[in-house]
Amino acid sequence: MKKNVLISILIVFPLLALGGLFYTLHLKNQLPSEIINKERVPLDFKDNTVQCPQCHMYLVGKKHTAQIITNDLKTHFFDDIGCAILWLKEQKIEPQTITFWVFSNDTNRYIDAFKASYKSDDETPMRYGFGAYEMSKESMIDFEQMHLRMLRGETMSDPKVRQHLKGH
Repeated sequence: MKKNVLISILIVFPLLALGGLFYTLHLKNQLPSEIINKERVPLDFKDNTVQCPQCHMYLVGKKHTAQIITNDLKTHFFDDIGCAILWLKEQKIEPQTITFWVFSNDTNRYIDAFKASYKSDDETPMRYGFGAYEMSKESMIDFEQMHLRMLRGETMSDPKVRQHLKGH
């Protein structure tokens, strides 16, 4: 009887330890886009580990990035808020139904995209030009205006719009 218990311990304990080790390694190496985000908070990411689902570029740094948490509690990462707007349209998701974070250029933290103010002539990764700011200034636009301009294609990537915004 003691022999069976000893053999069981020698087999079961190492298997449990290995299982725990592999689970810990899995959690440690889990991509932020795979995490169930119950708190609906912006998640940290390492450079070149998450990809924008719209343009497929890897995110490097937080500047100009956006994060959308959908109703399935998954976080989607975007290199440019313009990509996030286009992705919402393609997915047929209404912006009011999701949690939407954007990285603020003036306070260097994630803020509610619906409450942010936007410059329309910033240098952004995809050249759409919409930079988010927590502190509003003259000539900045709100989320609704930025959303509408993005859907209309009135962005810095359009040479006529860029010329108009830059005053040339």
